[in-house]
Amino acid sequence: MTDSLEGDFSPAELVMMGADVAELVALQVQKNTLDAREMELIHGLTTRAVAVQERASASRQAAEIPYRTVAAEIGAAVRLSDRSVQRLMSEAHTLFTQFPATVESLAGGRISRAHVRAIVDAGAHITDPQARIDFETTALPIAERESASRLRPFAKMLAERIHPRSLTERHEAAAGERAVRVVDLPDGMADIIATLPVTIAHAAYDRLSAMAREVTRAIAAEAKEVLGVPVSGGAEGAPATEDSRDMRSADQLRADILTDLLLAGAPGAHIPTGLGAIRANVQVVVPVLALLGRTEEPATLAGVGPVDADTARRLAGGAKGWDRVLTHPISGHVLSTDRYRPGKDLKRVLQVRDRHCRFPGCRLAVRICDIDHTVDFAFGGLTSEDNLAHLCRRHHTLKHESAWTVVQKSRGVLEWTSPSGRVYPDIPTSRVMFQPLADEPSDVPFDPAPF
Repeated sequence: MTDSLEGDFSPAELVMMGADVAELVALQVQKNTLDAREMELIHGLTTRAVAVQERASASRQAAEIPYRTVAAEIGAAVRLSDRSVQRLMSEAHTLFTQFPATVESLAGGRISRAHVRAIVDAGAHITDPQARIDFETTALPIAERESASRLRPFAKMLAERIHPRSLTERHEAAAGERAVRVVDLPDGMADIIATLPVTIAHAAYDRLSAMAREVTRAIAAEAKEVLGVPVSGGAEGAPATEDSRDMRSADQLRADILTDLLLAGAPGAHIPTGLGAIRANVQVVVPVLALLGRTEEPATLAGVGPVDADTARRLAGGAKGWDRVLTHPISGHVLSTDRYRPGKDLKRVLQVRDRHCRFPGCRLAVRICDIDHTVDFAFGGLTSEDNLAHLCRRHHTLKHESAWTVVQKSRGVLEWTSPSGRVYPDIPTSRVMFQPLADEPSDVPFDPAPF
């Protein structure tokens, strides 16, 4: 970052920005508190309806009338359909009866309704009360410092580790339901929906995306050859030619390539050399004991969530190579990895540590992020683990072209400072994902400090 950037905010503007952001934060806290109160009122009304239902001795249909009566009353008052209100009543009942610590955090304004939804969705199937308490106790500190989108995969992984039946068992049953179906849409369109194992689905999407990027590059090369200069347009803002008028978006390219693959077995209408040779790339982290078959602890598909251990073992067995990663048994910090040398091996360390873009709240997967020098190489920054981190192109540009600054602390923690002076620490996902549960033994003292 240079000393003076074009478009910098003036000191007065920064003061105003800081004040406005502080007010937004205060409003968010108030909104979270009000959301908790709203859910409390809905739960209270639901409890009364249930009490009337339990007194009813008539038919099942008659017993449902008190519940439907309350739903209709709320719906009419707040201008929602009674069916939407019934969903809210069910959510409120689950939240207040099974997740009291989450209610307390929401009422205190420390988490949002989106965080609540992530916790409840992940933990609702945990039937043992003590296990659910352990789940909440571990998930809430993450919820109170991370975005809901980052919380969701962690909460899913945590719930899988607590679930009484292994993910491997449940995945085998669920895989039996895989299917392809077509849903007709208006205007001569239709959805083709494939229900697949998560690793297969994301690998397929990754390969389609790689093919779409290759088509985009071919379009850019054609534009340069024909016109001498690139023409703006095409997939993801990439160049296109006026002659070809190929202005397809990335989504459109993925759809067209998928059509070719399904109907012709090859991307025939999208001819760039080597397009058919492109293979998918997904990152799966497997606990060593699960890899050896000693446990059924789930693996992690980077940027998505848990994968059953059996699938992870099959993927590891077919991999050309894999890395042994040593982590701190309490903090989860990556301590070392085999083949730790500059170049590809250093990238492996960073991929395992970061998992996604390291700007607060961003979850774009590392495979499509840049590796950025926290202290610029031009200013003496080293190409080392403690001076590198993954940033998506959007946030990489923001770091260099705005007054946002970042310092890398120990153990991979990034400390971001906004133009208005607010500080946002970003802790590596691996620090969270690799931590053992509270009841898992360890001889290493617990260090609660984030850095």
